[in-house]
Amino acid sequence: MSRGFFMTRAHRHPLAVLGLAMMLGSCQTLPSDAPLADPLASAPPITQGLDARGLSTLLVAELAGQRGDYQRASRGYLESAERYAAANLAERATLAARFDEDSEQLERAARRWQQLAPGDTAPARLLADLAAQKGDWDEALTRHLDIIELHGSRDLVPFLESALEAGAPPAPLLARLRDFPATPQTRHDIELATALLEAANGLTTSARQRLARLADEAPEQPGLWRIRAAVSLDAGAPDHAETMARRGLEHTPGDPRLILLLAQAEIRQGNITAAEANTDALLEDHGDSPDLRQALAQLYLEEGHTSPARRLLLPLTDDDATPSTVFLMLGAIAEEEGEIDNALLYYRQVPEGSNFLTARASAARMLFEHDRASDARTFLRIERLRHPGDAPALFSLEANLLDETGAKAQADALLDQAVDAYPENAQLRYQRAMRAFRHGDLAAMERDLRTLIDQNPENADALNALGYTLADMNIEDRLDEARELIEHAHELAPNNPAIHDSMGWVRYRQGDPEAALPWLERAWSEMPDQEVAAHLIEVLWRLDHRDRARELLQQARQRFETHPRIDDLLERLPELAR
Repeated sequence: MSRGFFMTRAHRHPLAVLGLAMMLGSCQTLPSDAPLADPLASAPPITQGLDARGLSTLLVAELAGQRGDYQRASRGYLESAERYAAANLAERATLAARFDEDSEQLERAARRWQQLAPGDTAPARLLADLAAQKGDWDEALTRHLDIIELHGSRDLVPFLESALEAGAPPAPLLARLRDFPATPQTRHDIELATALLEAANGLTTSARQRLARLADEAPEQPGLWRIRAAVSLDAGAPDHAETMARRGLEHTPGDPRLILLLAQAEIRQGNITAAEANTDALLEDHGDSPDLRQALAQLYLEEGHTSPARRLLLPLTDDDATPSTVFLMLGAIAEEEGEIDNALLYYRQVPEGSNFLTARASAARMLFEHDRASDARTFLRIERLRHPGDAPALFSLEANLLDETGAKAQADALLDQAVDAYPENAQLRYQRAMRAFRHGDLAAMERDLRTLIDQNPENADALNALGYTLADMNIEDRLDEARELIEHAHELAPNNPAIHDSMGWVRYRQGDPEAALPWLERAWSEMPDQEVAAHLIEVLWRLDHRDRARELLQQARQRFETHPRIDDLLERLPELAR
């Protein structure tokens, strides 16, 4: 399968199969924010003697909690905890803060609770969960390891599986775990967690060797056989994955995650009948839900088996509340099977919402690819009439498809029509400006960007696009203007990596490569694309950081399939490649 809704193995995160397994198992999840009837009912009683000020503060906190003013209650309890160094008051402050929206207060209270009760795991667990919610995976892992250090074994694997599923980079977590001093009681847990991170980081050989040692030493270790099966799948050894899954089922019969891995191993080996038996068993034993049917169908689609995927999905179309992704997947299956008109019917059944434009784009692109450009344009025109709220986005989609097929004049005419019909729509005007830039019509690009800025002086994208273009063209008498535009964009969107690149590039154009360097280094760390790489390489070279420039050049050439800006740089600085 070359494209469409299906996700190919090449684009999947290592051990991604564990993500679906987490639907079926008991893996750790982040804490629920659902409020309790009385959030302070289980808090420890206040027993310590108080002075007048302390009593007043606590009475205010107690009354605030009774009225549901948890913010004031938390602050009062925390102030009292600081005054008396009392862990039970810090705990009450934390419990109250959990039912308010002030996450900073919650973290402050939990940290003070932990300081006052260093042997209590509850604040450490809460701080770990807060760090995970913020995506601070290193901090979350540190908190988990603190608990292990204080209280012995704690299963790290569910936490790390959740982190990897959420997109946490495995390398820093692996480095942190390798430095942790395991004890005889915690060694097997740490070894299993290390193997999981090694596999996720591409160190498959090391992971498999570590898992094999663990199988000899602790075959009953929870999660061992599941992770061995998943690692074998990612290593392209489905026969070994099948063996590992079956071994695991001997230790934990009926484990749905192992059954899932077994089914995937059988799919990879082409044993579709056996795989279907296992997926049917999962549906029968663990709830025949739409989410599970779709997830199982995706497993078949990833390996190119459309028939079992269609069999899983078709029963869902009988429901009045069929998930839109079901129609999207069925459309992709029909398209893959060459059933173009049938696919079109499925795509059109996706209602307005999150998958609406994806379905229309898939349908129109399919028609274009089958030499039915006229049908595609008619389809999109009718969809604009049926869904006027999505008309600007559908205009944008059609213009992109026309551009892709080389119909530049038709795309120009369509975008002009669309901008005339929706003159206040920023997306359409910005798209027309960028097309004008690509085709060398800089005056037209500037006209549209100026209009966008006039319509909305806080349009950071338009400000940055115009400023960057003026800087990149290196028009000497307009560099100050370019910098002013970019700096205004940065004030509006200080965390935008594209603007960080522009901030560096305009300084370089103004003859200050030293001031440019930190901006470009930051942009590269946040948005590593070939254009940012070309800017950073050039600035490094001008600053005589030759080794670093050549190292980055080599990385970029390996990382990006096409790199026109780097090719252009090498034409101007051929000594870079020597």
